Amino acid sequence: MQLAALGTSLLPGLSHHTDIVAAVTPDDPENRPTPAAPYSRHGTPAPLAAAAALTAVQGLVTTLLGIVEVFSVAGDRVVMGVTTALFFVAYGVGLVVCAWGMRRCLPWARGPVLFAELVWLLIAWSFRGGDTLAIAIAVAVSAVLVLAGLLHPASVAALNRPEHGE
Repeated sequence: MQLAALGTSLLPGLSHHTDIVAAVTPDDPENRPTPAAPYSRHGTPAPLAAAAALTAVQGLVTTLLGIVEVFSVAGDRVVMGVTTALFFVAYGVGLVVCAWGMRRCLPWARGPVLFAELVWLLIAWSFRGGDTLAIAIAVAVSAVLVLAGLLHPASVAALNRPEHGE
């Protein structure tokens, strides 16, 4: 908690900001609720870094599905195929951008990813029967893991840091 004391002595106008940051990420790594990822320059907690990585994988897979859709467009459904492909590519790129934002602890990335994961759960539910059960399980597990990492208390605290809000 030396950061709070440092903030009050060197930057008197910003003492309330440093007190909050110090409470969220104390100087002593043993007192942190969850350790930051060891490779993180942004103080990203491990659950948030894992959720960001899995979100990036989801985005890349979705983008690849969109690219594959372009090459499978049939002559009688050109408009439907192209718009589907564009949607998947845009959705995938959006997920990758949000994963980048999560990795940097940017709070704007949380909402779109939460929404996307709820959509993934609905997609998993729709794939639950027949030959697509394995796909349903994989999609559901990845969505639940991202939600768990994103809603972990350390992740919520990292995404709510005052320096991002002001």
